[in-house]
Parts: sequence; structure tokens; C-alpha cells
Amino acid sequence: MALDLIAWFLLLGAVTGFAAGLLGIGGGMVMVPFITMLLTSKGFPTGQIVKVAIATSLTTILFTSLSSVRAHARRGAVRWDIAKTLAPGIVVGSAAGAQIAAALRGSVLASGFGVFVGLMATQMLFKRQGGAHRTLPGNLGRFGMGTVIGGLSAIVGAGGAFITVPFLTRSNVRIHEAVATSAACGFPIALAGTLGYVYAGWGLDLPAGTVGYIYLPALASVVATSVLTAPLGARVAHSMDVSRLRTLFAMLLYALAAYMLWKGLYGH
Repeated sequence: MALDLIAWFLLLGAVTGFAAGLLGIGGGMVMVPFITMLLTSKGFPTGQIVKVAIATSLTTILFTSLSSVRAHARRGAVRWDIAKTLAPGIVVGSAAGAQIAAALRGSVLASGFGVFVGLMATQMLFKRQGGAHRTLPGNLGRFGMGTVIGGLSAIVGAGGAFITVPFLTRSNVRIHEAVATSAACGFPIALAGTLGYVYAGWGLDLPAGTVGYIYLPALASVVATSVLTAPLGARVAHSMDVSRLRTLFAMLLYALAAYMLWKGLYGH
């Protein structure tokens, strides 16, 4: 394992952790494209690179979600009654999503991820909330919604906040409780998705350092620095106007979306 690659992963973790704390965005939107770039530069199998990047990004949430949930729980903001009813569907959806992603061609997955990041950048830029307010569905409806949240999150390597928070706020859950509950849902998403990607990639001819589709050197490096910089970003966010930074970050996301679309269309 080249030391320069470790250094890049450490830097990536520091940047994504700080951005997540500062702007409240999911690190996977940045992490997946940059892991893809780094592994491409080291000659990873082209058909597997995006899957490894997504699986590794998703696995980092196992560690980062714990500190986030503890912080929210200390403030009494987590709606455990909601999280518990969403969790069964989340586990089923996330495990299935990993298998779907593994079955897709790398080019299709890269293109789909590019579209997803572009949509998230647009949402960030224009801060669109939309949708009529309603009440939370019953247990069956929550199971179904949990399945959707888990499945899409596993396919794009994210913690699910991009679906969970809008769903809860439109169901008349207060925004702080919605964010906190979404953080609590991130752990079952990551756990089921991680196990799914380990199973899907087990026995494949991938470079040393991978367990299933998860690249352990990247995982360890990114987690080591992101857990340190995320609290710093959160503190900075309370002391400055981040609206201009959100615009600049949205522009970065558009560039990363374009890269992933290029990777999907021409990089294989």
C-alpha cells in the first residue's frame, strides 16, 4: 500500500468530515468520486472501482454515525419511536440495495451516481423543500419507506439523510428531531449495507486489502480523520454564515457529478 495513497485518503477524510459538520451534507457525495479517482490512478479493476468506492463510503458511516447519534441523543432530539419502526425496512432495503449495486455494471452505477450527486447539488443550491405536510404513515407504511431509504442509500453509499429528513419534516416532525432521527437511522443502513457488500464481493479477484467490496486502507484512513474534523466543522458552522460556502460546495458537487458521468460513459 503506497504511502502517498494513504496520505490522500487521510486528507479526504479530513475534508469530508469538516464539510459534513459545516454544511450538514453527506460525505458520500464527495467520498465516492474521490475514492474512484484515487483507485483509478492505482490501477484497480475498472469494472469494480465504483462498487468498491460506494461500499467503502457506506462502511465509514458505521463509525461516523455513532458519534453523531450520541451528540443528538444527549439533547433528547432523537425520535426513537420513529427510528425503531423505520429500522426493519431499512435493514431489508440496505441489504437488497447492496446486491442490486453489485449486480449492476460499473458504468451504469457510475452514471447513476453522477445523476444523484447532480440532483443533490441542485437541492443544496436552491434549498428546495417542497411537498405538502402530512402525518407519519402507520407501521406498514414506515416499513415500506424504510425499505426505500435503505435501498437507495446502499446503492449510492450514503447515510440516507437525503430521503429521511425531507420525509420526516413533511410528516410534521420538527427539523431538529428529523435530523437527529435520520442520524440514528444511518447506523442500520451502514450495517446492513456493509454486510451486503462483503457478501456480494466475497471471493472476487480484487486487490489486496479488500474484504468483499470494502477497501480497508481507505476505510481506516478516512474514518481516522473524519471523526476528528466533523466536530470542528460543526463548531465553525455556528460562528459564520455558510450560505456562500453552500453555493461553492454545490459547484464542487456539479463537477464531481460530471466526473462520475464521464466515468460511466467513457471511463470503462
